Amino acid sequence: MGEDEIKPESSFIEDLGADSLDIVELVMAMEEEFEVEIPDEEAENIKTVGDAINYINTHKK
Repeated sequence: MGEDEIKPESSFIEDLGADSLDIVELVMAMEEEFEVEIPDEEAENIKTVGDAINYINTHKK
């Protein structure tokens, strides 16, 4: 899948082929890059690119 094919509704697991370790690494990278803390309960709800964008936009400092 090319970068231009990634859309907000793209699922990290189904569309982008991420596994559970990839998701953990993604959450850690988002926390570091955007200076947000993502509790485990919240991380479980981040399933698509759009979910990640919305979480960051509503929680960044």
